[in-house]
Amino acid sequence: MRLKEICVLGGSGFVGSAVVAKLDAAGYAVKVVTRRRDTAKHLLLLPNVQVVECNVLDQQALSATLKGVDAVINLIGILHQSRRLSFNAVHHQLPAKLVKICADLDITRLLHMSSLCAEQNAPSQYLQSKALGEAALLALQDKVNITIFKPSIIFGRGDAFINLFASLVKHLPVVILAKPDAKFQPIWVEDVASCFVKSLDNIDTYSKTYELVGPKVYSFRELIKQVMKTLNIQRPMIGLSDKLSYMQAFMMELLPIKLMSRDNVRSMEVDSVSANPFPEIFGVIPTALEAVIPEYLVDETPRGAYDRFRRYAAR
Repeated sequence: MRLKEICVLGGSGFVGSAVVAKLDAAGYAVKVVTRRRDTAKHLLLLPNVQVVECNVLDQQALSATLKGVDAVINLIGILHQSRRLSFNAVHHQLPAKLVKICADLDITRLLHMSSLCAEQNAPSQYLQSKALGEAALLALQDKVNITIFKPSIIFGRGDAFINLFASLVKHLPVVILAKPDAKFQPIWVEDVASCFVKSLDNIDTYSKTYELVGPKVYSFRELIKQVMKTLNIQRPMIGLSDKLSYMQAFMMELLPIKLMSRDNVRSMEVDSVSANPFPEIFGVIPTALEAVIPEYLVDETPRGAYDRFRRYAAR
């Protein structure tokens, strides 16, 4: 029996918006759960989507929100801890509560986004908490059909990684890189979203974990060079030693807007790459970064001009 109503936690975010759009196009009824309804305004025009506000860390409120749905997709994650939100609360305790709620409500399908290199003995709290969240889910896999996805960094229009460094390249005379030799295997957000949607009704993906990576491995330095090439801007790059990388991150932690933390640097001690081929079960051929980033980094493209107009119109 085909699932009908899908609840997406974190559906208004970068990855969530892509997943929700594909779910809507596939004919699913989609309930987007978000902390603030106004962050999901761009989804309200989709015909099969409803948006509800909920504090997902409140177990009672989350349980009431999930009642009656057929499946849940959890995309909630944070890159930086704060006094209000910790890695443990978001990446470990939330999945543990979520899978228990699903079991109690007889919701038998749960898809979850973790992270490549998530291990309980990983060097960063981010990766450790992601691994603990996976373990909490798998502890109840006899009651809920679980699929876990572990992507490398995800790129696409609206991403927080490529766009950040494109902005730095545009505005700084010199680009200073922490961990310049750290390795990544970036994957396009649309490919990630396709895997989630194609997994929903596929029983062959139950109790499976999939690493999602793009077709090419880059060092951090090579990624920034690719951004420069796309923008047709050249800047000197200075790669920092490990000690200086941590010093730079410590200074950035003091900024009002946290761009990087020491925990981020610890995460980069493990190369975000996969030795496994892309899972054939989804029928997706991963898209190269070079084929996509010109579409959203270069303002001179027609889409770039449209996005610029929207920004000026505050829409």
